[in-house]
Amino acid sequence: MTDTILILDFGSQVTQLIARRVRESGVYCEVIPFSKGAEAIRRLKPRGIIFSGGPASVLEGSASPSAPREMFDSRLPILGICYGQQTLVQQLGGTVEHSDHREFGRAFIDVIEECDLFAGLWPKGAREQVWMSHGDRVVALPEGFRRVAISDGAPFAVIADDKRRYYGTMFHPEVVHTPQGAALIRNFTHKVAGCTGDWTMAAFRREAIARIRSQVGKGRVICGLSGGVDSSVAAVLIHEAIGDQLTCIFVDHGLLRQGEAEQVVELFRGHYNIPLVHRDASNLFLGKLAGVVDPEAKRKIIGATFIDVFDEEARKIGGAGFLAQGTLYPDVIESVSFTGGPSVTIKSHHNVGGLPAHMKLKLVEPLRELFKDEVRALGRELGLPESLVGRHPFPGPGLAIRIPGDITTDKLAILRKADAIYLDEIRRTGLYDAIWQAFAVLLPVKTVGVMGDARTYDYVCALRAVTSSDGMTADSYPFAHEFLSAVATRIVNEVRGINRVVYDVTSKPPGTIEWE
Repeated sequence: MTDTILILDFGSQVTQLIARRVRESGVYCEVIPFSKGAEAIRRLKPRGIIFSGGPASVLEGSASPSAPREMFDSRLPILGICYGQQTLVQQLGGTVEHSDHREFGRAFIDVIEECDLFAGLWPKGAREQVWMSHGDRVVALPEGFRRVAISDGAPFAVIADDKRRYYGTMFHPEVVHTPQGAALIRNFTHKVAGCTGDWTMAAFRREAIARIRSQVGKGRVICGLSGGVDSSVAAVLIHEAIGDQLTCIFVDHGLLRQGEAEQVVELFRGHYNIPLVHRDASNLFLGKLAGVVDPEAKRKIIGATFIDVFDEEARKIGGAGFLAQGTLYPDVIESVSFTGGPSVTIKSHHNVGGLPAHMKLKLVEPLRELFKDEVRALGRELGLPESLVGRHPFPGPGLAIRIPGDITTDKLAILRKADAIYLDEIRRTGLYDAIWQAFAVLLPVKTVGVMGDARTYDYVCALRAVTSSDGMTADSYPFAHEFLSAVATRIVNEVRGINRVVYDVTSKPPGTIEWE
C-alpha cells in the first residue's frame, strides 16, 4: 500500500499548498477537515499527520477547532504548522497567549538546537528566512518538548518532542516565501514519518485503472468531453481501463477556437479509437445567444443548453449507468468547508454544468485525487500529445465571454483568426509554457484607421496574457514591445475586420483574467 500522510485542515487559506509540497516529495496525502480526522485515520492508515494553520485562535475556548483525540492515540508523527502548532501545544498541556509582537510576512528564525526536521538543512546557529502569519504565540511547552528555533515574535518558533516525534513551526513551510520550506516538509515525510516517496504517476495509473474496473464492472460509462486537459485525460484513462464500455459525448457549441473541434474528433476517434458522439450544436447555441449582451445571461444560456444537448445524446446511447467527470482535487477540497460541513458552493457535476436528476448516473471521477499539474503528468504518462497536455486553461463558455456584447458568426470568425495568430506568435517565440493563459478579445468598439489610402472603421482587438501559479492572482506577462508590435502588425494585416490592437496590463486583482 502507498505511504500516506494525513493533513488535518483547520481552515488555512494555504492548506492545499501543504498537500502540494507533500506530493512533490513523492508521498500521497489527503486533506481532511479536522472534524473528520478520526474517520480518516482509520481509512487512510497514514504514516504521519500534519496539522494545518487556520484563522481561529486557540484562546477562543470551545469555539476553537481542535484535533480529535485519535490523532494522539495513534502514536504517529505529527507536524503542527502555525495554528496547528498552537493547538498541538495547548491540547498537550502547554500555554498559548495573545502576543503584542505579531508577525506577518517575511521573518527570520535563529536555530538554537538541532532536530530531525532540520537534518541536512539548518545547523545549530543558522539564521533562516521564513514566512510568518500569527498573532498568538506559544509561551510554555508541554512536557517532553524542547524549543529548537526562535524568532523576534515567537520564543518557540520551532519545537520538537523527539521521543513522540511531534514537531511544531510557527511559520508556514508550505509557502514559497519560506525558501527551505519544501525541504523541511520532505524531512518530516521521509526522515520522521519514514515514507519511501514512491508515489508516482505510473503507480497512480495502475491503481486508478484497477479502481475503475472494480467500480464499473460490466457497466457502461458516458463522459462529457470538452477537449480540455481534465476531461481528455479522464477519458483516455477510463478507456484504457474498460475499453468500449466508454462512450464520449462531445458537444460542439460553436464557441471553440480555430480548429479545436476537428482536433478533438481526430484525437479521440482517429488516434485513440474511443467511441465518440460528436454533436455539432453550434446553430442551436448561437440562435439562443442572439442579441444577448449580459455575460451572466450568456453563461446561463450556454450551461442550460449544454445540459439539454448532452441529455439528448445520452438518451440516444441508452443503458449507461455511470457518468465520468474530470473533477480535480481542489474542487473536492473546496466543496467541503474545514468544519466538515458543505460550503456555500458545491462543485458537483462542474464539468457538465449540472445534470438532470432523472439521469441518476453514478459518478466516475478518476482524477479527484490529483492537482492540475499532476493531471498533466498523468496525461504525459498516458501518451497524450504535449499540445493537449500543456494547453492553457480555456473557459467552458468559450469565445462567448471573449466577445463583449452580442455574438455573431462574423465576430466569431474574426476573433478565431486573431486569437490563432496571437498564440502562433507566442509559440514561435518559445513563450507559451511561461504563460498561464493567453488569448485575444474582440471589443464592441470600432475605430477609424487608414489601410492603404482608404479609411477603415473596424473592431479593436485586445490581447491578454498572464502569469499565475493557481489562477487566483495573476500579473500581466511583460512582453517586449517588439513582440507586441509584430503581433499587432500580423493581426491587422491578416484579419479583415480589425484595424487596432491593444494589450491589457491589468493584474488580478483588481481585474479578472477573463474579460467577462
